[in-house]
Amino acid sequence: MQTNIAAAALGALADPTRRTIFELVATQPMSVGAIALRVPVSRPAVSQHLRVLRGARLVTGRPDGARRLYQVDVEGLDALSAYFTRFWNTSLSAFKHAAEQAAAKEEQ
Repeated sequence: MQTNIAAAALGALADPTRRTIFELVATQPMSVGAIALRVPVSRPAVSQHLRVLRGARLVTGRPDGARRLYQVDVEGLDALSAYFTRFWNTSLSAFKHAAEQAAAKEEQ
């Protein structure tokens, strides 16, 4: 399940505009209008990008009066983090093994 979420998140973040939007809402909850002021696309385009980010479980929206505020979806971000952590842990284990082998050779 986490791998599917991570794959969707990576696909969504492949687009530079979506990545910028994601980075903006990671700093603070923002409305479509506030996001549109900071990116070179229209409000309808921002809404479409947010739809993709929501589908990838990277952002959520909550009502705030007549508008919606978008923020990072922690669960989706956790799945993406777990995906990368798996590779990081594998890399660290391989490094540890190589270092131990090098130390053993030096002792000989």
